[in-house]
This record gives sequence, structure tokens and C-alpha cells, in this order.
Amino acid sequence: MRAASSREGGPPRRVVTGLDSEGRSCILIDDAARTVIWSAKDLPADNSGTDDAGGGRFRFPTAGAEFVFSDFPPGGGSIMHATDTLDFLVVLSGEVVLITETGETRLRAGDVLVDRGVMHGWRNDGDQPCRIVNVLCPAHPVGKGATARGELDL
Repeated sequence: MRAASSREGGPPRRVVTGLDSEGRSCILIDDAARTVIWSAKDLPADNSGTDDAGGGRFRFPTAGAEFVFSDFPPGGGSIMHATDTLDFLVVLSGEVVLITETGETRLRAGDVLVDRGVMHGWRNDGDQPCRIVNVLCPAHPVGKGATARGELDL
């Protein structure tokens, strides 16, 4: 059963990935979010200074954090990949299918995802673009670890 979405006036839908008992990527949680959607115990950031930390190339962080947006055009998507990151994602507009090794789920505007570095991919089956925002934080590898690392031109 699909959890209620913020589009219906309730809390956002929360989807959390992980590994099943056989080590395959899967959806562990699909429910209505609470005020705290997810927390990580370690991440002190240095907020001093006045430099602009935006711009530059997209990177899978090994230290610090990355706050990015991605657009998936109709018919667009990504290959299956895993990262050594903890990702906090919000669908701003449109719809996108999250693909794991054990199944798929459609994320709609207002839904939130906590991706815990597992093998996954994206696919936009709709006729409208999908925009997501994502905060990536370094994490210890799970399963076989990252298949995507470094910097990318997006």
C-alpha cells in the first residue's frame, strides 16, 4: 500500500532503501514521514566564512556534503548504480520510478527518499520532466560498495 502524500495534505511519503536478507537492494520502508525523516549521527560542517560553495562539478562526496538538483526528461533516467553516500532526496515536480534489484516504486512530487547507498536506477515513464533535489553525504559502503565515484558533468 502506498503511503499518503503531502499532496493530500498529510505528511510526505517517505521511502527508505536498504539491503534485504540476501544482500539485494530493496525498499525497506514506505510510509508517511514523521517530522524527522532520517538522521545521521556524524556530520559537523564548517559554516564560517563568506565564500560561495555553489557551482562546480557534481561529485560523489568522500567528505562534506553535496546539495544538487537533477532533471529527468520524459523517457530519461540513469543506469543502475550504487554510491558510498547517504542521500536525502525530494521530488519537486513530475514523477520518477526508483528501480532496485528487487522491484520498482514510483515517486511523485512531494515524496521523499532516503537512499542508503544501495544499487538503484531511475526512469521517467511520464510525459513531463521530473525534478529532484538531493543532499549526498559520505557513508560507509554497503553490499559491494559504490559503482559510481568521483565527479560527473551533468
